[in-house]
Amino acid sequence: MDRILSGETSAEEQMLEKSLRPQWFSQYIGQNKVKHELEIYIKAAKHREEALDHVLLYGPPGLGKTTMATVIANEMGVKLRTASGPSIDKPGDLVALLNELEPGDVLFIDEIHRLPRIAEELLYSAMEDFFVDIMIGQGPTAHPVHFPLPPFTLIGATTRAGMLSAPLRDRFGIISHMEYYQEEELTEIVLRSAEIFNTPILTEGAIELAKRSRGTPRIANRLLKRVRDFAQVQADGTINKELADQALTLLQVDHAGLDYIDQKLLRSMIELYQGGPVGLSTIAVNIGEETETVEDMYEPYLIQRGFLKRTARGRVVTAFAYEHFGYPYQGE
Repeated sequence: MDRILSGETSAEEQMLEKSLRPQWFSQYIGQNKVKHELEIYIKAAKHREEALDHVLLYGPPGLGKTTMATVIANEMGVKLRTASGPSIDKPGDLVALLNELEPGDVLFIDEIHRLPRIAEELLYSAMEDFFVDIMIGQGPTAHPVHFPLPPFTLIGATTRAGMLSAPLRDRFGIISHMEYYQEEELTEIVLRSAEIFNTPILTEGAIELAKRSRGTPRIANRLLKRVRDFAQVQADGTINKELADQALTLLQVDHAGLDYIDQKLLRSMIELYQGGPVGLSTIAVNIGEETETVEDMYEPYLIQRGFLKRTARGRVVTAFAYEHFGYPYQGE
């Protein structure tokens, strides 16, 4: 009980979490177009005994960009070094990462759009010509130092590809868009994860979870763990459709996969602003979230599912959203 209250996880639970992540293309469910193209590029690079060209993975959060980077490194048979854009404060941080690379290795930078400009500019020569030049010292004693680098692969991941500068974006030879998952793919992911967790689940229960996971594997796995808790405490441990529906309803995830924040966002736009148009900053204030969070995490799914649309004047709730919540539609 003390361990649960303290938030600690056992070594076994940590291993389970790690095992949820596929290690090879054969284990990776979904993103078939991206996988097919990458398999070709990897085979070609290995045949030529070259490092894979630099890869940019972009798309909404939770779709498997980090996992894809791990799979790419494994398929190439090289080591993976990881970092995040915000953690690289100065050029020296980036040089230290690059200095650890061996020929062919993969450097994965998550949230690459948040890389400081001075560090980004250092990447230009590193990606193109495999060297960096930095200044050592200050004042009269300052002098340039030339660091040659082994051929390597940079994999950048971002939820906001439009925020990347053109010079950086143009240096990626492979640019892949990660898309939301289909219900069938998420069902397969839920069944696989339930097997890893040793949780009995019926196919109909997995389908119900998949329907309400916003097209996102990360959310599917998170909901599975919470529904598993309900199954163990309030039932016989097996997840069926009825139990999944009851648990997800208590978790305020509706049948379209809209969670509490999604519903609050749309309802506030309808009730306070007659469905819009409403500015992004106004929406963020009303639901108590940052504008970047709204734009990256909530809007893409709502727009793709037809609940929300962007216009030149702001965000507008669709007739479909009015119907979903049972409001009379007053639009055109």
